Amino acid sequence: MTLETLIIWLIVGAIAGWIAGAVVRGGGFGLLGDIVVGIVGAFIAGWLFPYFGVSLGGGIIGAIVAAAIGAIILLLVIRLIKRA
Repeated sequence: MTLETLIIWLIVGAIAGWIAGAVVRGGGFGLLGDIVVGIVGAFIAGWLFPYFGVSLGGGIIGAIVAAAIGAIILLLVIRLIKRA
């Protein structure tokens, strides 16, 4: 993994985590929390989207949207588990 790849992962994770935090909770989780939520969301989207045949295209915008959707799913599942 090159340095550029790592930086792109961090940027995509931060943006996607911030978007998910704003949608689900009404605010972000801080820079580190947003990055973690966004990266985990990207893994969730990378696993779920092909399973359902969904493709958002390539590029950084598609990656951010997919990671944000995955992060929103993650946060909603965590919210359901906390309430139970």
